[in-house]
Amino acid sequence: MDTIYALASARGKSGVAVIRISGPQAFAAGRAIAGALPAPRSSAVRHLRSSTGEALDKALVLTFSSGASFTGEDTVEFQIHGSPAIIDALMRVLSAQGGLRMAEPGEFTRRALENGRLDLTQVEGLGDLIDSETELQRRQALDIMSGKLGGKVDRWRGDLIRAAALLEAVIDFADEEVPTDVLPEVRDLLAGVISDFKVELAGASSAERIRDGFEVAILGRPNVGKSTLLNALAGRDAAITSSVAGTTRDVIEVRMDIGGLPVTFLDTAGLRDTEDEVEAIGVARARQRGEAADLRVFLQESADEQPEIALGPEDLLRHAKSDLSGSRNGVSGLTGDGVDQLVAEIEGILSTRVRNASSLVRERQRIALTEALGLLESATDAVSTGNMSEEVVAEEIRRAIRTLERLVGRISVDDVLDEIFASFCLGK
Repeated sequence: MDTIYALASARGKSGVAVIRISGPQAFAAGRAIAGALPAPRSSAVRHLRSSTGEALDKALVLTFSSGASFTGEDTVEFQIHGSPAIIDALMRVLSAQGGLRMAEPGEFTRRALENGRLDLTQVEGLGDLIDSETELQRRQALDIMSGKLGGKVDRWRGDLIRAAALLEAVIDFADEEVPTDVLPEVRDLLAGVISDFKVELAGASSAERIRDGFEVAILGRPNVGKSTLLNALAGRDAAITSSVAGTTRDVIEVRMDIGGLPVTFLDTAGLRDTEDEVEAIGVARARQRGEAADLRVFLQESADEQPEIALGPEDLLRHAKSDLSGSRNGVSGLTGDGVDQLVAEIEGILSTRVRNASSLVRERQRIALTEALGLLESATDAVSTGNMSEEVVAEEIRRAIRTLERLVGRISVDDVLDEIFASFCLGK
């Protein structure tokens, strides 16, 4: 492979910047700049110089040999002072060395995958870890990046290989007396894997919500205090407030961290019949986003007011402008009355929903496991009823194994890889 290099830390002025070199010529390139390199998996302070001897910086130099580095290749890292001028100077020196080229976005991580240092789910977990905004997102991404899902796949794959091998023994010795009946063990192995699959799939929606976030829509009639409440939740003037009814025409979104969960609050147009063409579009959007939201908070002006949108059992009703009405089940964005209680109730509802989250955090993973489940259920039915030959059942199991291998990237998934790595930054 080519030897590649890139800035592995964020651009801009900083205390420290990291430049990484990976590939067969990494050590030679490092020596050309830093002189003698420290032993692999150790560090040393070195003066960095150009090919003409010009001083570039004083840096901490680290080396990793192939098989022990992030990429699985010989790797050198320079931890330099984070001045844009120093970064640019060192990058110019590297670009002038023959056999080196700038890394493409995500190329270091792609090499880690190709060299067996990470599986595909770990790559996805790394991307999620970089993008994590809340504590629960960080924990979830770290679990996946640490190989939690990949470990489960290895265990399932081992059980399925055992089941297929038992069936193939029956096929191979069809003309001879097989000493034991293998079908009970095959059924037990398949039943165990199927049970695990169903548990994972049942918690997939919750896991995706931790990763992608929840939407909570604030609904009600015009001028009931929705925008004021949104501003109180956000702690800033995110939405325009006015005594004129119908001020909000479009959906205004504010992303927040609620108990470690990413939650987007939606301020919507007031729900009413109107002949104003623009306001009518806003009302239609309010209804659409409100119905699609994970949770709805409906502000009502009186206890006998009926919501103009269907509410679910967990949706919340609050008397609006409690600073004026004095309602004990109210909320006021103007004074903050009831806001903390509302946030706590929202946190409780959403936290309960993600309590049984599984390791399936992406739609791709859910689809693959669903496909494998269908194959195994078909195989189990055939084993129980004898509707299929052992050859067909064994092939169903092998197809399920291939689906699991595709899930972790052990067989060709180039289209998935291109999509994943397109979102990675240059130094990753």
